[in-house]
Amino acid sequence: QVQLVESGGGLVQAGGSLRLSCVASGSMFSIHTMGWYRQTPGKQRELVATITSGGSTNYADSVKVRFTISRGVAKNTVYLQMNNLKPEDTAIYYCNAAIGAGYWGKGTLVTVSS
Repeated sequence: QVQLVESGGGLVQAGGSLRLSCVASGSMFSIHTMGWYRQTPGKQRELVATITSGGSTNYADSVKVRFTISRGVAKNTVYLQMNNLKPEDTAIYYCNAAIGAGYWGKGTLVTVSS
């Protein structure tokens, strides 16, 4: 089974930055598409950004100019550089691997204070 582990969340002031990391293990093959999603108690889980093994990216409009998703040298790792964070970015961030119905990590909490 594929397991995903996120790290890098924390408490930051508005305007600050964080870098989230996700490492996938348990697969002998490169994962074609990985991404980040986020969720707050009152909302549905939403897409933040995705990236393919070839480097193609897709971003939610709300983070397009502030966040950058990237892959590590090992293709089953993914990062999310978050700059100019806003209180609205506060959420649990989940790493996703698009295999079958999808694999999910346990999430890492990002809290942005104003």
